[in-house]
Amino acid sequence: MLKRLLAGLAVGAALTTVALPASAAVDNDLPVRWNSGGAVWSTNLDAFKTFIDSGDVTDRGLASGLSRSGWTSEEVRTGLSKTYSVDLVGVSRFLYSDNGVKFLKNATRSYFPYWTMNTYAVQALRSAIIADSVDGSISSAGIMAALPTDFRLADTCNTYDGKQNICAEGRCQGEAQCTSLLSWYVFLPACIQANQMADAMVEPRAAAPAPMPVEPIRGLW
Repeated sequence: MLKRLLAGLAVGAALTTVALPASAAVDNDLPVRWNSGGAVWSTNLDAFKTFIDSGDVTDRGLASGLSRSGWTSEEVRTGLSKTYSVDLVGVSRFLYSDNGVKFLKNATRSYFPYWTMNTYAVQALRSAIIADSVDGSISSAGIMAALPTDFRLADTCNTYDGKQNICAEGRCQGEAQCTSLLSWYVFLPACIQANQMADAMVEPRAAAPAPMPVEPIRGLW
């Protein structure tokens, strides 16, 4: 079911299996720190890599996230490893546009850098997506590995509710599929591919976006 939804969301997507990049940013050893009230449980990158490579779940936070995802573990595993062909310039144009910034703010409702929270959430997620787009393809696993710092999923004292806004409106069913972090990750790269801005979509007199360094700027997070 999930495979059909992703295919419908991003026509022409190149769907292949990919492991987490060996060059994953060393600053991001903990892509998900599950923050509920005063409790924090961190799931490291190796636990996600093991799950994607073999299907084995070796971390209790990941096990809990999978059980609350609204999908089977195998559906999440397949979704995290799918790759989507993109154009680096087109992705950058979208993410720096007004609609792109709105998209990034919406995408970081409860998931953002651990220490600075939503202060630099837009910049941090944009950095990861662009870094993963450099080779012409993106995946959930690749974006996760490219995060410039540890991220938390916050569910704390009515300030944040631990729910994410799934970008594929109308393609999820039930609260779990439409709000869980792992469901959000599965749909994210397909939405980026669908929204990248080709040359024909840019106004002729629009100023070109400033060049972005491949490596994210450190020290903001």
